[in-house]
Amino acid sequence: MENEMEKQQETSREHDKVGNVARLRSKIHLLTIIGEIEGHESLGERSKTTKYENILPRLAQVEDDPEIHGLLVLLNTVGGDVEAGLAIAEMIASLSKPTVSLVLGGGHSIGVPLAVSSDYSFIVPSATMVIHPVRTNGMFIGVEQSYRNMEKTQDRITEFISNHSHISVKRLEQLMLDTSLLVKDVGTMLDGKEAVKEGLIDQVGGIREALAKLYEMM
Repeated sequence: MENEMEKQQETSREHDKVGNVARLRSKIHLLTIIGEIEGHESLGERSKTTKYENILPRLAQVEDDPEIHGLLVLLNTVGGDVEAGLAIAEMIASLSKPTVSLVLGGGHSIGVPLAVSSDYSFIVPSATMVIHPVRTNGMFIGVEQSYRNMEKTQDRITEFISNHSHISVKRLEQLMLDTSLLVKDVGTMLDGKEAVKEGLIDQVGGIREALAKLYEMM
């Protein structure tokens, strides 16, 4: 009889342990930003996209949910719509809960502000980040007002990146206007170690380091 009671108590303790682990893991919300950031215009059906109209409500729920204590952002993006990307980045940056980002594969173009929007950022050694000036598609009216508008958009991006990382606006602009690295474009490609050296990303690391840091911050 005593043996059966001891077994039941041991089983109960094991269930409690499993339950505690499950509850601990459920405190982290995982957000993936992959492919191209889709804005007000829908991209092709064959394109891998992150739709900002889906991401923004999820981030609002993260902020409002008392059961969620931290956010882990996984990025592998080629960039995309500037307004949509900045909107997501501003939402992540404004969360009151600890946030950690991890760049896997690439964090290009508007993916750079997304990568630095978290409280702490990681990048794997083989990942790359591409920094270049703002681009525009379609018809472009070649007047002074158009160029001023492009400059203001560029300033919004560089100021956000600088405010949420350890790189200066001056250094960012130097990397953006470099003509020696990209064959068909102006700008700079940085690998994982270079991104950390430039102050864009906090640390080289993978999912183990990113989760450990997030648990520490929680």
